[in-house]
Amino acid sequence: MRWEGVDEELAKMVCEANLDQASERRRIREAFKDVQLGIDHCLFKAQYSGIKSKEVYEVNSRGVEIFTKSWLPENLPIKALVCFCHGYADTCTFFFEGIARKLASSGYGIFALDYPGFGLSEGLHGYIPSFDTLVDDVVEHFSKIKENPEYRGLPSFLFGESMGGAVALKVHFKQPHVWDGAILVAPMCKIADDMVPPWPVVQFLIGMSKFLPKEKLVPQKDLAELAFKDPKKREQTRYNVISYKDKPRLRTAVELLRTSQEIERRLKEVSLPLLILHGEADIVTDPSVSKALYENACSSDKKLHLYKDACHSLLEGEMDEMIFQVFDDIILWLDEHSVRQAS
Repeated sequence: MRWEGVDEELAKMVCEANLDQASERRRIREAFKDVQLGIDHCLFKAQYSGIKSKEVYEVNSRGVEIFTKSWLPENLPIKALVCFCHGYADTCTFFFEGIARKLASSGYGIFALDYPGFGLSEGLHGYIPSFDTLVDDVVEHFSKIKENPEYRGLPSFLFGESMGGAVALKVHFKQPHVWDGAILVAPMCKIADDMVPPWPVVQFLIGMSKFLPKEKLVPQKDLAELAFKDPKKREQTRYNVISYKDKPRLRTAVELLRTSQEIERRLKEVSLPLLILHGEADIVTDPSVSKALYENACSSDKKLHLYKDACHSLLEGEMDEMIFQVFDDIILWLDEHSVRQAS
């Protein structure tokens, strides 16, 4: 594999790395991070001053070392906290770096973590033995942030992309009264039918997952090919060198399917203010279920944006004009709801 602007030695280091363990993912990310921030993508080309970011490794109550990151405006009062849940196979250290800086420049305190087994956090790469345990880890980290006296009294919002939308909704189910709203971008309320293997194959995989949970046996189409509309940005996903790019592990696939089915059953329990954003041409997560979420959620404060001809990665993989339109919709909603909660 060749990357523009990457010397052969660094490229070889990445290609030969065994990313199953966090120590190797951290080594590769450290070597590659300046290259990542220099790619020709609108998320990285924008210049924002007065933003301070901080990276911390924290051992949680389960004894798992979690990578966390925050972005705060230095010269503006913080309007609200935005707590980000990343998508499957992803991390909060690549494309989200640009998203976070954009939101922080608008006055928001942005907080994120890599789930166990993803990005820079400890754990077997791409392995989710229990989605509920993953959600508990997210709840623990964000609760600690919200309890910080420095942020007490500020409105707080969940922000989930793709699988992170399912994480955010599960956090809401566990804490139905502590969040002031949620932004869900192409949420995984249901995996698109074309992405799910035929029923007999699913039943076989569920059975096999009990005996070989960590094995990479689940067939999967190229997610970047399906999720990114702009061909140039699709190529740039290669620079996300610590994302999980292999076949899903058996237990992970079963947990994703089970969780999406659970959320689809529980749409009527969603009660917090909602902003749902989905591309009408998304073939990774089903936009019809975002419509169902909008219609069935019992919240009296909910808004749905469907973007014509847009695909799954609204904030990373569309043409620049679409990406900035989605940003405008998110920031407008945050501004309205931050003022409303503060008053």
